[in-house]
Amino acid sequence: MDAVKTTLDYYQRNANVFVEGTLSADMHDAQKRFLNMLKPQAYILDFGCGSGRDAIAFLSRGYRVDAIDGSPELCRIASELIGNPVKQMLFDELSSINQYDGIWACASILHIPKRELVDVLRKISDALKDSGVLYTSFRYGSFEGMRRGRYFIDLTEDTLRKLMEEVPSLQIIDTWITDDVRPGREERWLNTLARRV
Repeated sequence: MDAVKTTLDYYQRNANVFVEGTLSADMHDAQKRFLNMLKPQAYILDFGCGSGRDAIAFLSRGYRVDAIDGSPELCRIASELIGNPVKQMLFDELSSINQYDGIWACASILHIPKRELVDVLRKISDALKDSGVLYTSFRYGSFEGMRRGRYFIDLTEDTLRKLMEEVPSLQIIDTWITDDVRPGREERWLNTLARRV
């Protein structure tokens, strides 16, 4: 079974429900931590934008934003909400070099199998400018596999550190754990800021 294809199929079938459940999620704290590390009008890639919630927040604050997602249906919905085109692209297709001041990968690259995740992190590093900043988040734990129709890799501080050691051009700046901001959800999340060095 192709975990990535199965996950994308899930989002195609459930795009509207997913948008309804995530569009109003309050990501203000993580957004603030991320933006505090960027200059005004910095160039941001929303890497797996989902509903477009975070791209909207960044655009409203005067940042330049590219948004991508793997699901054509989520791209369509997010394009309408953002008011800008969202590019349909898989994570491993990122080929930008030294382009972005910041890459925001909120609950997105957690759908990449571990054996492929290091390669995607290298592509993220390549796409960042010198001293560029990555924000990413994973469910907290040790699970890896299919969960309710989607592939997930959960991480702890230790497994994240070991993973990032394989991409020495990305240096962890900060990690913190949060509760899920969606009502009725009990998951915990590992949030990370890293800088290209």
